[in-house]
Amino acid sequence: MTTLHQDALVIDGLIIAKWSREVFDDMRRGGLSAANCTVSVWEGFQDTVANIAEMKKQIRDYSDILTLVRTTEDVRRAKAEGKTGIILGFQNAHAFEDNLGYIEAFADMGVRVVQLCYNTQNLVGTGCYERDGGLSGFGREVINEMNRVGIMVDLSHVGGNTSREAILESKKPVCYSHCLPSGLKEHPRNKSDEELRFIADHGGFIGVTMFPPFLKRGIEATVDDYVEAMDYIINLVGEDCVGYGTDFTQGYDKGFFDWITHDKGRHRRLTNFGTILNPEGIRTIGETPNLTAAMEKAGWSEGKIRKVLGENWLRVFADVWGR
Repeated sequence: MTTLHQDALVIDGLIIAKWSREVFDDMRRGGLSAANCTVSVWEGFQDTVANIAEMKKQIRDYSDILTLVRTTEDVRRAKAEGKTGIILGFQNAHAFEDNLGYIEAFADMGVRVVQLCYNTQNLVGTGCYERDGGLSGFGREVINEMNRVGIMVDLSHVGGNTSREAILESKKPVCYSHCLPSGLKEHPRNKSDEELRFIADHGGFIGVTMFPPFLKRGIEATVDDYVEAMDYIINLVGEDCVGYGTDFTQGYDKGFFDWITHDKGRHRRLTNFGTILNPEGIRTIGETPNLTAAMEKAGWSEGKIRKVLGENWLRVFADVWGR
């Protein structure tokens, strides 16, 4: 691990691993100060509350290495104490059901990032795998309430029309927590140059992912390809609104991928990812220091590395979470 990586604030904008002591130990090996950890995808309110309760139990059980993040100060403290801060996040607003009051309830539980849709349509808007009718009236109310209670709006798996309208509706910065540019590979989950510029021009944020089906070289990719994708986006929007969000699925088997690639987890198939093999050099969370090394190898300045590794995320979280 380089001295820079050890010293830097490192925030992974999206991990959806199978939560266990092994995964959390790997987060420590990787030097993560904090990560946005998915606790809801297709689950409704009750099952999501159960997932949050289970995650909080693990945070208590492994308090030697973990802490719950409610504020940006909690992230700094985690870093200082040699722990990883767990940011509770959803990849779907389905858990809000049709009740705006649930949004504040989840905020009180510690939820800090919620993606509006996961691939398909819900009561808020439409995901990226079907015809997009845009943000619903209820969706506008959801965004306003998320702004009020300090939950960040995530648009990674959201369709283009819904995303554009959400960006315009939100009074706080919104994000693509884990996306790649369609300028390097055409895919329904990737974002066009125009979409990337639009979110940046409106004060939003872009977390760059390395999920192999969306990378230019797929399962042939290396950590250097990941840095190339980051540079592609930085060349479009600048280095101040870009971070990283790996989308690590560590510990999961084929059953999990079947669940996430079918609508509502059980209906029609939306996509087939084929073999999932993370880029060489960053196959596991514990190899995150290799990302910093690859940035250095690509000639990045120390300031640029520190921003993209975590300082940019922390700044935008402070904007959104401050109530």
